[in-house]
Amino acid sequence: MLRIASYNIQKAMGHDMRRRPERTLGVLNEMDADVVVLQEADRRFGERISALPRETIARMTDYRIADVAVRPGSIGWHGNAILLKRHVRLLKAKRLDLPYLEPRGAVAAVVELDSGPLIVVGAHLALTTRYRRKQAETLAEYADRAEMPLILCGDLNEWPSAGKGLEPLAGALTEHAPGRTFPAIKPVARLDRLYHCGSLRVSASVHDTPLARSASDHLPIKADVTREHA
Repeated sequence: MLRIASYNIQKAMGHDMRRRPERTLGVLNEMDADVVVLQEADRRFGERISALPRETIARMTDYRIADVAVRPGSIGWHGNAILLKRHVRLLKAKRLDLPYLEPRGAVAAVVELDSGPLIVVGAHLALTTRYRRKQAETLAEYADRAEMPLILCGDLNEWPSAGKGLEPLAGALTEHAPGRTFPAIKPVARLDRLYHCGSLRVSASVHDTPLARSASDHLPIKADVTREHA
């Protein structure tokens, strides 16, 4: 079994509007996931340095950072990052370009399970239905080409009244929207979701604790994933 978590950390900015990386990492330690995909992991302007300093990650957690960054101070690709516990075997990590008015991307990691490899994709999709749908189409095509089971998770930004931007994913993968995640202090929307394809058993939930409610504007989601033997 592999525990995967997805968390929009709002650049480590909490409900109190203070940037506190230690608080964010405390939430990760609460979840104790083997693989974590992060959204808004890098600051938005300038050199887009990581909101979670590498030395703080190393000091406070057992995570290492998948190599997807293109800037020296960053840990991610357009804010998307992947952290892995040190016991998780990483076979490959890559960046995925997504269509958008401004640069958008997703990140993918291939990890080795006892039963075989698994692709983990993290994404942060557009606010507009039109571009969210284009991005979903790109990700659905990537999943269709995958030669192994795949799980996609992230802040997918689909409000109930926002249209049908995720339809391409729903047509190609199995959806899990485990609960309301936004805003964290009093959640009303299921913005954070996961999709999977291939022979996987998935049990997903929202990580709702006092610390998580204070650390970001999103609550994280987590899933226990087992790859079934063919």
